[in-house]
Amino acid sequence: MKPVAIFRHFYSEGPGYFATFLDRHSIPWTLIRIDEQEALPTAIDGFSGLVFMGGPMSANDPLPWIAQSCALIRTAAVAGLPVLGHCLGGQIIAKALGGVITRNPVKEIGWGPVQVLDNDTARAWFGDLAGFDTFHWHGETFSIPPGATRLLESRHCPNQAYALGKLFGMQCHVEMTEDMIRQWCRDGAEEIAASNSPAVQSPEVMQAAMAPKVTALNAVADRIYSRWIEGL
Repeated sequence: MKPVAIFRHFYSEGPGYFATFLDRHSIPWTLIRIDEQEALPTAIDGFSGLVFMGGPMSANDPLPWIAQSCALIRTAAVAGLPVLGHCLGGQIIAKALGGVITRNPVKEIGWGPVQVLDNDTARAWFGDLAGFDTFHWHGETFSIPPGATRLLESRHCPNQAYALGKLFGMQCHVEMTEDMIRQWCRDGAEEIAASNSPAVQSPEVMQAAMAPKVTALNAVADRIYSRWIEGL
């Protein structure tokens, strides 16, 4: 099988649990470190799927790799190649497909519930799951791209996930590990301290009783990732 291409946009926002999932299923993958100025591929022929991770930048920033990523995503969509996006990655996919990226009414940082919507596409991805606690870290959000179906919502952000064929984008972070949460709390301490959003938690709250929360989130990620790899 050709490898899954994983695009990392910031050093601490790597594939996390997604890499663990791929390894468990013996699916090869390669990491493209955009944060280290590695060049994006110019074609999709060498990959079985494309996965875009998070990052602190905006999908609206005039960065060359954002436009290049959008072009790759559009090519993948036409070719029927699976594409997956986490947070910024979900925004980039939405933008590539004709959605718009805007400021969310409030920042969401930390643990919080999302609800699974009652539609056939949501049930195909989430089964009988009605909702779950996930991890958030975003100040912007995407509109649902034309033709896609909205799958998840939260109190503070109505567009938490969407699907269009083999393309799946999320605003939330299901890829988290305990180490990633600790690192993000260190890196984002100033952002947390400066925020007055009701949806922003302190580092202490985010890191309290992490193990069972991360384990439960991994189980939800297994559902999403298992459905996604069916298209590889």
